[in-house]
Amino acid sequence: MRKITRRRFLRDSGAAAAPLVLPCGALSAGRKLNVAFIGVGGRGASNLAGLSGGNNVVALCDADDRRAADAFKKFPDAKRYRDFRRMLDEMEKSIDAVCISTPDHTHAVAAMDAIRRGKHVYCEKPLAHSVHEVLSLMKAARERKVVTQLGNQGHSSNSIRQFVEWVRDGAIGRVHTIHAGCSAVHCRVADFPRLAEKPPVPPELDWDLWLGPALERPYHPVYLPGRWRGWKPFGNGTIGDWVCHVVDPSFWALDLGAPATVEAVDLEDYDPVAHADTFPSGATIRFEFPPRGDRGPVTLYWYSGSHHRKKPRPEGLEEKREVPATGAVVLGDKGAIVHGSHGAGGLAIVPTEQMRDYRPPTPSLPRVAGHHQDFVAAIREGRKAGSDFADYGGPLTMLAMLGIVAMNFPKRKLAWDASKAEFSDCREANRFLNPPYRKGWSL
Repeated sequence: MRKITRRRFLRDSGAAAAPLVLPCGALSAGRKLNVAFIGVGGRGASNLAGLSGGNNVVALCDADDRRAADAFKKFPDAKRYRDFRRMLDEMEKSIDAVCISTPDHTHAVAAMDAIRRGKHVYCEKPLAHSVHEVLSLMKAARERKVVTQLGNQGHSSNSIRQFVEWVRDGAIGRVHTIHAGCSAVHCRVADFPRLAEKPPVPPELDWDLWLGPALERPYHPVYLPGRWRGWKPFGNGTIGDWVCHVVDPSFWALDLGAPATVEAVDLEDYDPVAHADTFPSGATIRFEFPPRGDRGPVTLYWYSGSHHRKKPRPEGLEEKREVPATGAVVLGDKGAIVHGSHGAGGLAIVPTEQMRDYRPPTPSLPRVAGHHQDFVAAIREGRKAGSDFADYGGPLTMLAMLGIVAMNFPKRKLAWDASKAEFSDCREANRFLNPPYRKGWSL
């Protein structure tokens, strides 16, 4: 595991050896970044706090005035919008970067609009809402040479770098299996009967703009705020919400890339036709990755919701320590590593004696001040950020999107051809790669 390819070295070093040629060039020394924010409640508030320090907040956009109220009050001088398209039209020349923290189904349309205008983009995870959207954003970011950053904050932690260094140092030998998951349940089957109700749209909400590219449907409070994540037209469920956090360490350390197969091996009380609008309360998805570089094949099991308990307990784990409900068990031929979420928090080698005797290598991966800080620094320095769309954040998000497609075909192993971006053995599955948009919207 110690051999490092040139491609891996350039990526891990933030592509410092191969700087971007940015369309607008790096910022002049001392000039503050002009940032516009699309979606300013929930995660948007956190991203606003993370990117506002030392930069200019020039515009705030949200389709729901209730969610935006605190941000509007905190930044009274920022221009206010409900429609991000109008914001970008009117303020294109005044914006350097855009931060997107909307529900999943509007990530791609907002990010693409900004990228095509040559704006740098920070986007909450998951990057998009379909395989087609992910591939399109990867291509656009690469062609426009803008700085991009996926909002998987743990990618900028020191602990994830420790994990990568340990695995590549051979601390647990050759990794062959990963058991990762999250206990969050995003199943809305119980709300189905309520959809017959016809409640009025709150006056503070522009439902048409909130709906965005999603197919037409009446407003209902079961969708928002926050609850949208459990509805397939708007969110990506537990797998979409957490793969970019929990699988991130292994994806980086093992250079996993695209899987060869994906299979929904177990879905709890779920009918993909009758329950098509939501997700199962528990799911086990298996990904198989072919050998790559200096590593052998790897199998990844993802456990959502109630299935998080199916993660195996590695031999030698202390009795007082539980297998993390949200986290991973990484198995090698010479031991295991157990860690939590957001950058392999609380990572430990198992068994305990092996951890005690292990002598970690000298740190080799560049440390960064933080995820938002890395994004801003990358803009100033004309380099890639750590979780850029084209080379890292997009491919990582792709795992979740493929897993969601597999849920439509329980217990069927689907062969994924990454070179053609299609399933080679199931034409029906390919219909789910690029769901249709509502009239008036396009990518």
